[in-house]
Amino acid sequence: MAGFDKVVGSYAEAMAGLEDGMTVIAGGFGLCGIPENLIAEIKRKGTRDLTFYSNNCGVDGFGLGILLEDRQIRKMVSSYVGENKLFMEQLLAGELEVELTPQGTLAEKMRAGGAGIPAFYTATGYGTPVGEGKEVREFNGRHYILEEAIVGDFAIVKAWKGDRYGNLVYRHTAMNFNPEAATAGRITVAEVEELVEPGELEPSQIHTPGIYVDRLIQGTFEKRIEQRTVRAG
Repeated sequence: MAGFDKVVGSYAEAMAGLEDGMTVIAGGFGLCGIPENLIAEIKRKGTRDLTFYSNNCGVDGFGLGILLEDRQIRKMVSSYVGENKLFMEQLLAGELEVELTPQGTLAEKMRAGGAGIPAFYTATGYGTPVGEGKEVREFNGRHYILEEAIVGDFAIVKAWKGDRYGNLVYRHTAMNFNPEAATAGRITVAEVEELVEPGELEPSQIHTPGIYVDRLIQGTFEKRIEQRTVRAG
């Protein structure tokens, strides 16, 4: 079973093959469950003209936001972009292409891509700018627009635990987008907090089967809080 071992020894090896102009799907929600070290490796590599599919674009100085500093991202497809000043500046200056997508639609685009479904109909966005230029059909008296699925050149995700065969378990809010993203990459790279041996994960608790994961690395994480709110003393 040695050939099933997905563990790599460095972040450079984890992101080997990422080239200019590629499409990357990134898991996480806000700053929770983001593959922060894989993102940092993309910055170190200096890969440019990237298209990212992700719920948001991080914040200034952290998450996907660090890739905006050297203008490595050409296009963002996101459902929320409100926490990043640099993102706003590049968008308004015409330096960054942005495609806003409803959150549920974005998640389904990833899920469908991973399931081999090329497109699907959804009522979300019909009659709004989201639906402009898209095919419309009527089912049971309601209008739906056709949305195409996503398959990325790379998918990068972060999990709580993983074994050497690439089986992954996520925790809490990290379940947002990570499981869907993990299925939709031609090459899927996962970083984990804890690396365990095969057989240590309860099979019924595995969220992403190892068949979807190509590379795995154990990391340490800052886990920054996006907005800290405290009660007045």
